[in-house]
Amino acid sequence: MSAFIISAGVFTFVIVPLLIFCARICDMSLDTIRVIFMSKGIKYLPSFIGFFEVIIWLVAIGQVMNNLTNAVCYIAYGAGFATGTFVGMAIEEKLSLGLTSVRIITKEDPSVLIQYLRAQNYGVTSIDGEGGKGPVKMVFTIIKRKDLAHVVSIIKEYHPKAFYSVEEVKSVAEGVFPERRASGIFGWISSLRLRRVGK
Repeated sequence: MSAFIISAGVFTFVIVPLLIFCARICDMSLDTIRVIFMSKGIKYLPSFIGFFEVIIWLVAIGQVMNNLTNAVCYIAYGAGFATGTFVGMAIEEKLSLGLTSVRIITKEDPSVLIQYLRAQNYGVTSIDGEGGKGPVKMVFTIIKRKDLAHVVSIIKEYHPKAFYSVEEVKSVAEGVFPERRASGIFGWISSLRLRRVGK
């Protein structure tokens, strides 16, 4: 009899909260990824993800409703929500979907930097500008987000004192981008292109 009571207590206060915690991690990770895919203009994959997301959420909330007097379930629900959000963001960072605009402003001659970026097959545009302390050169490039670390390292190597800013790009009509093939599921998802303007 005592063994049964112990088993029931373990199930109620350990197994059920653990199930809720894991379910919330899964559904919040999927929710974060789904929203990111929608913001990137990917059409069908978010609906597919949403189907599984809501089923997992129903399992989690169902267990909470069946254990309303169990405070551990509430803690597990909240902890799963927070952890799932973090995991979803980590997965999105690993995917590195979308395009990014990099704007470089420097007082020095950027010709060597421009030549190197073009040699790496990045599209580059440069114009003259006027800064707060005199004339400057402005260099623009739109790159794949997964290439951002590489481009920043190039900027720091050739113009360590240059000002640069990074902005997200919703879509582009045309562009020059290095061709790099990624393997596995992340490579497949990264191959999903943003919808081109006017198409």
